[in-house]
Amino acid sequence: MSTIAENISTLAERIRSAAQAVQRDPASVGLLAVSKTKPASDLREAYDAGLRDFGENYLQEALGKQAELSDLPLIWHFIGPIQSNKTRAIAENFAWVHSVDRLKIAQRLSEQRPPALPPLNICIQVNVSGEASKSGCSPEDLPALAQAICALPHLKLRGLMAIPEPTDNPDEQNASFAAVSTLQAQLGLPLDTLSMGMSHDLEAAIAQGATWVRIGTALFGARNYGQP
Repeated sequence: MSTIAENISTLAERIRSAAQAVQRDPASVGLLAVSKTKPASDLREAYDAGLRDFGENYLQEALGKQAELSDLPLIWHFIGPIQSNKTRAIAENFAWVHSVDRLKIAQRLSEQRPPALPPLNICIQVNVSGEASKSGCSPEDLPALAQAICALPHLKLRGLMAIPEPTDNPDEQNASFAAVSTLQAQLGLPLDTLSMGMSHDLEAAIAQGATWVRIGTALFGARNYGQP
């Protein structure tokens, strides 16, 4: 068994155990492979081991992998910060966008989504920890943004995404993820997605309702930022 396949098996067991610990169906938690800086060959290996959903942060890198892996029925998620000049390519080439944090970006994605494609699945990124260095809509601005996105014709608002301030303290992890769950519940909208939790804190995220955990390091190993 390859290392990637072994890692997927280990992650599946972590997800299963975390879900069962809070009486959740493990099948309600999706594993989103965060593949930034990783070569297409690694994604192909992950596909062969059963994964179908891949999250990319960098548009040009993602488009190259999409071309190289066009023979595979992969589901592509854009999870990085979005610049206005990148929205057309994102709208045309992805099934999900997890990182919408302002109305201008949502409007451009809706306008530029090809009519022949299904509505683009959207998660609003919320800055639950209030970190100045993090992207994300403030909790105060979230209700108005959510309502506005719901009115856009070529988008489907699915839920929230968050990257809380990193901590090894399980109580702090749980509190941050619980805050995201509460914000989503308070919207009063028919949402089904909470994109939260990474390699180091997926158990706490699942305990608080995560439906996607975004896993990079524990799946593919350390990232190679120095590679061309």
